[in-house]
Amino acid sequence: MKSNSKAPSAVAAKKRSPLAWVPSVYFAMGLPFVALNLVAVIMFNNLGVDKAQIAFWTSLLTLPYTLKFLWSPLLEIYWTKKNFVVLTQAISGFCFALIAFVLPLPNFFNYAIAIMGVIALSGATHDIATDGVYLTALDKKTQSQFIGWQGAFYNLAKVLANGALVALAGVLMTYFKESNEARAPFYAWMIIMGIIGALLIGLAIYHSFMLPTGSKPDGTAPSGKQAMSEMAQVLVDFFRKPYIWYYILFIVCYRLTEGFAMKMVPIFLQAPAAEGGLGMSNEAMGTIYGVFGTVAFIIGSILGGYYIAHFGLKKVLFSLVCIFNVPFVIYFLFSLFLPSSLWVIGIGLVAEYFCYGFGFVGLTLFMMQQVAPGKHSMAHYAFASAIMNLGVMLPGMVSGWICERTGYETFFIIALIVAVPAFVLAWFVPFTHSDNPDAEKVEADAIAGEENTETL
Repeated sequence: MKSNSKAPSAVAAKKRSPLAWVPSVYFAMGLPFVALNLVAVIMFNNLGVDKAQIAFWTSLLTLPYTLKFLWSPLLEIYWTKKNFVVLTQAISGFCFALIAFVLPLPNFFNYAIAIMGVIALSGATHDIATDGVYLTALDKKTQSQFIGWQGAFYNLAKVLANGALVALAGVLMTYFKESNEARAPFYAWMIIMGIIGALLIGLAIYHSFMLPTGSKPDGTAPSGKQAMSEMAQVLVDFFRKPYIWYYILFIVCYRLTEGFAMKMVPIFLQAPAAEGGLGMSNEAMGTIYGVFGTVAFIIGSILGGYYIAHFGLKKVLFSLVCIFNVPFVIYFLFSLFLPSSLWVIGIGLVAEYFCYGFGFVGLTLFMMQQVAPGKHSMAHYAFASAIMNLGVMLPGMVSGWICERTGYETFFIIALIVAVPAFVLAWFVPFTHSDNPDAEKVEADAIAGEENTETL
């Protein structure tokens, strides 16, 4: 008699509502990324690490997220996507807990950065596997229904980590200062790192039961060598696209100022007025920057999407670049006038996040509509995203060194100058593909026809 090949747990996972795992798994995706790229900057600043070190190393931590497409084919060959998700969540959780233990050590920064490098590799792999589960365990209709839950819970991780936990760190520092002022920041951040670690380990245990398996490797999966060969061909096709070098330059320049300034902004907000900063506490940072700022970002992103849909990307691209760079004007004005009113600072930060969200969707859609279309659209979008992330990472690595030598006011003037190429490129950027929906459909049909011809 032939036994049933499906285990009861697998059948149950297939019948389970996506609400049981989609929100939690995308929350688990966002938590390590936010902790490494935003929270770590505030933590190291509280612990007395100099700006150049913070900016260089926390920027470098984004490299695995930038290059993750290089090892994504391997996840199609070995093991199941669920196993990769659970394992990487457990590894990241354990590593955050380990950071809590190394913070009291004399060379804590070296140890913490090394451990964070492991978390970055684990987190980038987790992203690939999570998207793989989502794409293979759900049909297209269900994917569309739950796409909003993805973004909502990814941003909820940002609210928790960069908002609530940063604020809690401030409360804990105040509490521990009563007994040991010098070590208070270390004790506080040990607890915060422990909380993040416990959350991820708990999510790994939860997902070991609740997460569907996703697609499994079968005998038709390509070998690692074959997968890499195919990727090389896809890369060659990418660089044969019309205007591709112009597009690469535009993608890099669009977020260049953001990459240059983003690591210094939290440090500037917390620096005392005597050093040219705004003197914000962790509690204020967590509430305004982490919570209200994230909400403003979401609203800005939604409205930016409607703005583009109404007028078309080509007509509004220059205005989107202008709006995207408003935050750096705000930071320059802050560095010039050094406002002490929390209301003024709060309104400025909320406006900054709103403009950032509103303008950012322009670059995302540009890569989707002008760079990605063609036979390998998904892979080419991944390449464009990698180039975009490099454009953020590289200026971020030197921003601390520059800021230490210029001061905040001059630093933000330089940031505004760095934005100029994006304005020029946006004004003249050629569009290979129409952003008119009817023309887009005709073009898609033509591409599909070419692909069908190639298979004959």
